[in-house]
Amino acid sequence: MTAPPPHSARPAELAEAAAPPLVLPGLLARAPRALALLPALAFLLMVLAPPLNHDVAAILNFAERWVGGERLYRDLIDVNPPLIFVLTAIPAWVAKWTPLDGVQAWLFFTLACCLLAWRMTVRLRRDRAEGVVERAVLDALVPLAILLPAYDVGQREHLMALFAIPYAFLAARRIEGPPVPRGLAWAVTIAAALGFALKPHFLAVPLLVEALVLLRRGPAQALRDPLPWGMAAVWLLYLASLPLLFPAYLDFVVPLVMGFYLSNGGIGLFDVLMTSPFGPAALLLAVLAPFAARRAAGATAQALLAVGMGGLLSAWVQHKGWSYHIVPMAMPGALLAGLLASRWLDRTLPPARAAATAPAFAIVVTVALALVHIRGESPWRQIWYFALRDGEIATTLRREVAGERLLVLSPDIYPVYPALNYARARSTLRTMNLWLLVGAYPGCPEGAPRYRETWEMSRPEFLVYRTVAEDFARAPPAGVLVAKNSGIPRCGAEDFDPVAYFSRHPAFAETWQRYTRVVHMDTYLLYLRED
Repeated sequence: MTAPPPHSARPAELAEAAAPPLVLPGLLARAPRALALLPALAFLLMVLAPPLNHDVAAILNFAERWVGGERLYRDLIDVNPPLIFVLTAIPAWVAKWTPLDGVQAWLFFTLACCLLAWRMTVRLRRDRAEGVVERAVLDALVPLAILLPAYDVGQREHLMALFAIPYAFLAARRIEGPPVPRGLAWAVTIAAALGFALKPHFLAVPLLVEALVLLRRGPAQALRDPLPWGMAAVWLLYLASLPLLFPAYLDFVVPLVMGFYLSNGGIGLFDVLMTSPFGPAALLLAVLAPFAARRAAGATAQALLAVGMGGLLSAWVQHKGWSYHIVPMAMPGALLAGLLASRWLDRTLPPARAAATAPAFAIVVTVALALVHIRGESPWRQIWYFALRDGEIATTLRREVAGERLLVLSPDIYPVYPALNYARARSTLRTMNLWLLVGAYPGCPEGAPRYRETWEMSRPEFLVYRTVAEDFARAPPAGVLVAKNSGIPRCGAEDFDPVAYFSRHPAFAETWQRYTRVVHMDTYLLYLRED
């Protein structure tokens, strides 16, 4: 037996010596997967950057006032059903009892919801049969889809679509298997039920998804499944709570919605199909629908299509044409497009070629979809917010009335919100803006005075007229923010001046004399109280 040379290495030493050079190839192998996540990271930065979405900011301001002791639907009048205020009260409560301000607490809460939805989806995909390209694409595309609305993250449509994504994957597993852990299934179902309860229109989504499950599984199995019945139980409990916990919403707010809000700012049902946000999103779903409807596309693709079509119906019946209404179409639409393309590659390419192609294809899909969904809102609004007039209001309020109470006489939600939030100021107006007053003066009746007398006012107009004046006189705020554009049509040479309108009330007129210093901005005037 020949002895080894004196300086020869042992096998273990050879393996140890060879290990370091393998680190770089390992990093290089993971690099494409990391690159595929960069679009999601870019959208995360958009979510974190100011400004906060205006509707989200207005709801947060109301929730902070509610947590502070004001009564919802009595002192705080809004058309939104109470669930969104209940949910937003969580970060508002956190902001009240911790060093975080309202915006910071809201961001933490909303991103926690995004993380929860992503983790639910990951767990539902864990033992699901996926091709190598499909897995790589979904790993990168799910977090991107969750953050895709960017500026509209946190909107009610986003919160609904956020939990509709794991709900779609759960529906696919209910159709095809394998079984889902009971705790996970119920967590996904209850979270989705709460999301669908945010607006009545959202119920179109579970209706279509459950119809798909019924069609694919058959009535015998589908009707024995406790999950949809549990979802229905959540909705029934919510409805039953309204007359008990929020009677003013049914008695007062709902008639206002029917009489003023639904006719304010809408466009025709067919006209909305041609709007720039709605049209392209609907067209994408129409193009993808024939491919997703085939049995070979799989239950996940069909469930995502059902979510997207439910989102389309929800956006259509609201017929406003606003950008955030298409979010429940855009999020599942993006996932569906990536899923169908990746499944096609998995079927077409040999296994070795598919494995080699998967990381690069994931990058292509995520970058392409990110570029398609960069609109006028993001990232340009975030980049220029404080440099333009929209941010001027936030800067001025933080300088002049930070942490104070403020009467806002404006028809606008944006840019008043989130400027109030950044200044940690509280509006004293019982509505988020003067939408009731705008609804009361839609035109110029011939020969009528510019402002109605109190005995001529409708109940909603008199409510605004009386409460603004009385609240203003009872507890004068630090300032009054007045929009230069009232949002009410000019009648001849006479514009609608909210200060002149409310000054007809003696209590308002007397208190108004204490406000003498004026800060001029491009679109607003800020009157400050001089004590």
